[in-house]
Amino acid sequence: MAMARAERKELADLLDTLTPQQWEHPTLCSRWTVREVVAHLVSYEEHGRSDLLRRLLRARLRPGRLNDAALDDYRDRSPEQLVAFLPDHLTPQGTTASMGGRVGLVDALVHAQDIRRPLGLPREVPADRLAVCLPFAVTAPPLRGFWHGRGVRLVATDLGWSTGRGPEARGPGEAVLMVLAGRAGVARYLTGPGAELLHRRFG
Repeated sequence: MAMARAERKELADLLDTLTPQQWEHPTLCSRWTVREVVAHLVSYEEHGRSDLLRRLLRARLRPGRLNDAALDDYRDRSPEQLVAFLPDHLTPQGTTASMGGRVGLVDALVHAQDIRRPLGLPREVPADRLAVCLPFAVTAPPLRGFWHGRGVRLVATDLGWSTGRGPEARGPGEAVLMVLAGRAGVARYLTGPGAELLHRRFG
């Protein structure tokens, strides 16, 4: 939970520096701009199981559309409103507090990189956060890392961590995490025969 709070604080600090043009820039989340990614990130705060069921009904009981239903509740918020919202919600609440805060941590870290990579704003992700996120991303239902990395042995060379079977794809833990999250284009930051397979899979 403390890691999730720290990750959100760093993201809030970044968002406070973005220009209007950057807020409307595309991200690694297909179809979503920076503003929409941030709106999605906060859309599960203060919402419990009853809200989740309501949104699932709006999504016609299709889990793949649940995020869109949640985003609709926050889509019209301006960058200024989102910047003001996040610092008041650094500690995950509602569904993002699940699994001891792991859901909130992985959500914030992956979406921070969804924003940073296209904007050319790299950073060094703390190793202790990656060490928590990587194994969780393999089994977390929303990320489906086990499926995205199927047929490949992923190796985080900076952490001594690996998962899967097959030809190896090796690289920094942050890139491995983003591949587990199914993000397009990140496989080129990995090396080895498995990296080419992933590149063909995600583009």
